[in-house]
Amino acid sequence: MKNLSKTDIGLIGLAVMGENLALNMESKGWNVSVYNRTVPGVEEGVVERFVNGRGKHKHIEGYTDLAAFTASIARPRKIMMMVRAGEAVDQLMEQLFPHLEAGDILIDGGNSNYEDTNRRVALAEQKGFRFVGAGVSGGEEGALNGAAIMPGGSGTAWTDLIPILQSIAAVADDGVPCCNWIGPAGSGHFVKMIHNGIEYGDMQLIAEAYWLMKHLLRLGNEEMAAIFETWNRGKLRSYLIEITSYILRHKEANGQYLIDNILDAAGQKGTGKWSVINAMELGTPLELIATAVFERSLSAQKELRMAAAPHFPHIQPAENGDKEELIEAIRAALYASKLVSYAQGFSTLDEASRKFGWQLNLSSIARIWRGGCIIRSAFLNDIAAAFEAADKPQHLLLAPYFTEEIRQLLPAWKRVVATALQAEISVPAFSSALNYFYSLTSPRLPANLLQAQRDYFGAHTFERTDRPRGKFFHENWTGHGGTTKAGSYNV
Repeated sequence: MKNLSKTDIGLIGLAVMGENLALNMESKGWNVSVYNRTVPGVEEGVVERFVNGRGKHKHIEGYTDLAAFTASIARPRKIMMMVRAGEAVDQLMEQLFPHLEAGDILIDGGNSNYEDTNRRVALAEQKGFRFVGAGVSGGEEGALNGAAIMPGGSGTAWTDLIPILQSIAAVADDGVPCCNWIGPAGSGHFVKMIHNGIEYGDMQLIAEAYWLMKHLLRLGNEEMAAIFETWNRGKLRSYLIEITSYILRHKEANGQYLIDNILDAAGQKGTGKWSVINAMELGTPLELIATAVFERSLSAQKELRMAAAPHFPHIQPAENGDKEELIEAIRAALYASKLVSYAQGFSTLDEASRKFGWQLNLSSIARIWRGGCIIRSAFLNDIAAAFEAADKPQHLLLAPYFTEEIRQLLPAWKRVVATALQAEISVPAFSSALNYFYSLTSPRLPANLLQAQRDYFGAHTFERTDRPRGKFFHENWTGHGGTTKAGSYNV
């Protein structure tokens, strides 16, 4: 029975995401306690402004005292922390612990590193509490109207959290909430990290398609906006394609297109970088996302690029062939490259699941990403179906549906990359995706030479084609080396 004298959930941190999540919860019928720390002269009045502003006349109670805040919440307490990732979460947990009781649940809804979440789950459970690291995607709009939510951590917490978290999640076209249990420890935040890595790749790929149409075909903003709008009605239908058409049409008060006045120096907050680092640790290729991360870094070196440009002037590309055919080829290359990006992301999730014993449900993750989140795309239904098949593919591109898609897209994909490079237009993500595809589908790669070099200078050993896998050899390449070998290992 609902305790009418207590609220259903507490939320700490009234920045953009916290405010909107609190309003989302209240709109779904939940009574919410909110708290924000008060720093004299810096954050005074945050709680008051919210409860007397956007939260006025709503079932939202504001607190500036942590003890009173926690006491206001029905047991087992459910407290969602929407604070900056890192040390702030640890400090807040230590402040909360004295006010909690056995079985209470702490939820970290920020973009925390999954290894930090591993540690926090263990610490909370040691003290008799439960901890959930919940990746939340969708930005301000998603927080208010329905986000994709990826919770993982203390497994017994899920039953208590289902009603609230699924009520505030986005809902896919088939009526399924875009929120489901991910797994133990930091798995929820790991999945959110890979989501953000795929987001980096998607954004870079769309930017390259825009750049090709602008500089190869010399299309105007309105023409390109119409093309993206058309693409958003087909297999490329997605949130990022949709907003790209809006961005290209947006004008400032003076009538100029805003996109043309935005400096080409991109920022980043770290989750894309974390994705690449962890993929390296797991030994799974994530080249396209790594390329997208590095391209942001290179874009930020604006002064260096301006200094280098006069030394190596690019040719002025001429239109190459039929315009409509080339637009369709760019669409095909974008779609094929996006499939590679998602395939790399899901391969990384699969390897993490095996290594950490998380038993991730890849189909369920694809379904969570269908609504609310930044990378929501039409083909996530096809990805979910591929992983639900009785004969689960070793790799997403080996699923029959995607194998046939790539076969049809490949000629246009190759043409776009070749045309762009001939015209001296950089398409690093398109190129990375195509190179990955050719490496993936090559039965032999030049790694035999790499292994020979490693054994020559470091006695690191090699396997042989005429011997069983797992048996390693060392060659005395110079004729005067010894028989001692360094052994084989993977970092």
